[in-house]
Amino acid sequence: MKDILVTCPPMLGQFDRFTNYAAERGLKLHRAEVTQTLSEDELCALLPNYDGWIIGDDPATRRVFEAAKAGRLTAAVKWGIGVDNVDFAACKDLGIPIINTPMMFGAEVADVATAFVIGLARELFLIDRSVRAGNWPKPAGISLLGKRVGVIGLGDIGRHTVTRMRALGMEVVAYDPGVEGDAGFEALERAAWPEAVETLDFLVFTCALNKHNFHMLNTEVLTRCKPGLRVVNVARGPLIDEAALIAALQSGQVHSAALDVFEEEPLKMNNSLRDMERCIFGSHNGSNTIDGVIRASHTAIERLAGFYK
Repeated sequence: MKDILVTCPPMLGQFDRFTNYAAERGLKLHRAEVTQTLSEDELCALLPNYDGWIIGDDPATRRVFEAAKAGRLTAAVKWGIGVDNVDFAACKDLGIPIINTPMMFGAEVADVATAFVIGLARELFLIDRSVRAGNWPKPAGISLLGKRVGVIGLGDIGRHTVTRMRALGMEVVAYDPGVEGDAGFEALERAAWPEAVETLDFLVFTCALNKHNFHMLNTEVLTRCKPGLRVVNVARGPLIDEAALIAALQSGQVHSAALDVFEEEPLKMNNSLRDMERCIFGSHNGSNTIDGVIRASHTAIERLAGFYK
């Protein structure tokens, strides 16, 4: 029986569902005490005691893998889609087999993106907070029919998001240098970032983070955008320069934003985004449905067990 450390919060939230499933495949799961991520120091202290690791959004760096390799660690799986926190080159150098679980949450995360778009359009969350405070507000929202939305990323999440935006009657402009053509959609408008941002009413980020798109939404791009832009991010926090976004919210260049992810997580109490009344905040939880977590966790367990055969 191989001892496996689990540091992925959504999987930990349903931990008891997976222990027998893992045991049947020769794995004994161990629960980490974590809210969002463990630190490098914490991981370096813990991982040498385990044969395998199911990784969340933790800093899976070369230093961490070297410490783990010096102990018992022989394999790992990155739970979920994003891999920007994992040093795959280090794993290759150290001979640690590793894989992720792609194509797991496209529909689930796109559902959250859609909810955020509707929420920003009609100011639903602002109304909710005001009613709870004893008021009875009547803000005039905007209609979605005919509005233009830029979807950044045409992977699994992005394609599901395009489908939902079109179902709302919106005109979609899609950005993804790694995908050519219409990605299977009829007459999908394409652009190279940041072309056409001055025509958009919404921006929705659904792409992976890499060295080329860090802070792709910055002061220069925001200055080009249509005044009153609404911004949604269900991908990775560092795609957006938060300082630039805050300034644009304060000036009114950006009307509002819905963010499930941030540059630093959990969101710090002194982060000025907290002062932005028309912002909606998530907790990096877009993929976390009962069904999706079961699907991804079973896949992670199966792939990790496969390394030990």
